Order: sequence, then C-alpha cells, then structure tokens
Amino acid sequence: MRNPLQEQDVIRLFVEWGRARPSVRAMILTSSRAVPNVPLDVFTDYDLILVLTDVLPLFEDRGWLGDFGPVLVVYRDPLTCENGLPQSGYITQYENGLKIDFTLWTVERLRSLTASPDLPDEFDAGYRVILDKDDFTARLKPPTYKAYIPKPPTEAEYLTLIETFFLDCIYTAKYLWRDDLVAAKHLLDHFIKQDYLLPMLEWRSEIDHGWSVKPGPFGRHLKQWVRPDLWTALESTYAGANLDDNWAALDTSIDLLRKVAVEVGAHLGYAYPHDLEQRAVTYVRKIKALDRQADVFS
Repeated sequence: MRNPLQEQDVIRLFVEWGRARPSVRAMILTSSRAVPNVPLDVFTDYDLILVLTDVLPLFEDRGWLGDFGPVLVVYRDPLTCENGLPQSGYITQYENGLKIDFTLWTVERLRSLTASPDLPDEFDAGYRVILDKDDFTARLKPPTYKAYIPKPPTEAEYLTLIETFFLDCIYTAKYLWRDDLVAAKHLLDHFIKQDYLLPMLEWRSEIDHGWSVKPGPFGRHLKQWVRPDLWTALESTYAGANLDDNWAALDTSIDLLRKVAVEVGAHLGYAYPHDLEQRAVTYVRKIKALDRQADVFS
C-alpha cells in the first residue's frame, strides 16, 4: 500500500537536489511509482531519469549518490550511445532501505523524445515529471498505461513455445539421468519456468482479465492474477536437491503446461499438439528408465 508521506518526502528530496544543481534540467519518474493505483510496498524502488546538460560528470564521479543516504551497494551501467547521445545509469541500494535506479540522459535525448509522435514503452507505461526547469516535457503525450501488457500469441508463437518446452524437458531428463543436479536445476527452475510456464500462465491470466494486466518481471505479482489451482500446481514444480523429487517436478511441470496450454488454445482457437506431447513424454520416460550404466539408448 502507498505511504504518501514517505513517498512525498523522497520526491521532495529529489526535487530539492535537482533544483540546486544547474546541470540537472529535468527529473522524470517511471515504472511503478508513476502509475496510479499500483500497490506499492516498503521495497518499491524509485526509477528516476535525470536529464542533464552533460552526462559525463555524474558518470565519472559517483560521489553524488551519497546525497540521498549512505550507499550500501551500487551497479553502474557502462556509458553507451544511442543515436550519438551518451547515456548511463546507477542501480543504487541505500542502507536506509531506499533503492533508486538512476538513468542519466542528455537534454538532447529528451528533446528527441518530445519530438517523436509516439511515446516509448517506458513512458507509455507511466511517467511523472517532478522537475522541469526549461518546460521540455510540455510536448510529451500523456501515458496510456497500456505498454507491456501482453497481446494474444499467434498460433505459431503458441505452438513454438510448446515444442521448445518439450525439447528442454528432454534436456532436463538427460541431466537428471546423469545426476547433473546443477544443470538440471538450471533448466527446470529457469528455462522451463521462466520461458515456458510463465508466459503460458500469463496468457491464461490475461484471458481471465481481458488482456489488461501488466505482468511483473520474473513472475512478480503472478500469484495475484493467476487462478488458485494453477498457482498451487506451480508451487509443486519446485523441488530441493533430491533426484526423485526433481523427476517428479519435471512430471508436474509437463502436467501444468498441458493443462494451461489446452485452456489457452481453446480460448484462442488453437489445437494443442497432443501427439507431440505423447511422443516427447514417452521419450522422457525412456530416459528415466534407462540403466545408469547403459551405453546404448533403446
């Protein structure tokens, strides 16, 4: 839930800091704190674009980061150029709990943005101008808050996801057979969940909510939107280090993908490839049943 006083104090700190620095010409919030009615919590960070006459001084000397509190850890983006314009950024975690993701832009970059007929997705998802010394942002269109909301997949996208899911299931089975736990867990808990189960669950959730939900990164807030039975099934795809538990998690992942994909396909008019699944699952079971000392696959 928003804490208006705390957020107000932080934004006041930003504005006072920016006003005192001649090189800072504008400051723009993006992401969660720029979107109305988005639930926030004590760990919600501030994504702040600093529009500068010159990016280099703040890039080369990071001492200014301490103006917002004692710095705990920081990551600095490399200095890059887009259309000849330098940019960089700092992901900064402070000891007082504040986290600020600074983006360093030139004034020319903002001018280029205001001259464009369309907002970039980052701005269309939501932005708040908290300081503009030169009225640069007056020409910016208001955000629609619709950027990053998934669109229905094409039939080719739907079928490709399913086929590559089963390909990685086979890879996972091979690693489990070899007792290569680290490699198997990387596939099972990263690729299978993030690249296949997560998009399919998001499509299912979008169907339930009229393609209006902006998913969070890595499945953030998924529990809030997905059906409870599907969430319970997803929880059961997580396992510890035990080999048999990971074989079971692979089976559960296949069951969940099938269940959700059949529902998504039915809503979109796409046929689920049952024959592909049957052949792939048969292959996975043969791998699991194969003697660990075997030198021929049969």
